[in-house]
Amino acid sequence: MLTFRKLEVASLQVRDLAISKDFYTTKLGFEVSKMSNPYAYVFKFNKGEASFAIRTPMTNIDGKELGVGASLWFAIDGTIEDLQTDLTAKGIMILDTINNTPFGKTYHLCRSLLPPAEYEP
Repeated sequence: MLTFRKLEVASLQVRDLAISKDFYTTKLGFEVSKMSNPYAYVFKFNKGEASFAIRTPMTNIDGKELGVGASLWFAIDGTIEDLQTDLTAKGIMILDTINNTPFGKTYHLCRSLLPPAEYEP
């Protein structure tokens, strides 16, 4: 029987590749790898770890809500509290409080194209 061994790549489809690349590199600090192409940006990763990418849609996503039912959890250097302070200072909306989970502390963040004053609660 065939079994899955590990996650190799997590790829998110995005409506605007350039704006999304700017968010992940400028706001979150990811670095684009040489594996990128005109349709996707693959971010640098360590050998043996899963890679993370953003890409143009593989099918028509007009009118569809993106990201529903998907979660990505990233390991960080430092504390989650310090990361929350840094992200908030960069204008990234944190959607909830820090939660303790079986996988460690987490929270949800959101990036909007609107200036922070125009975010809806």
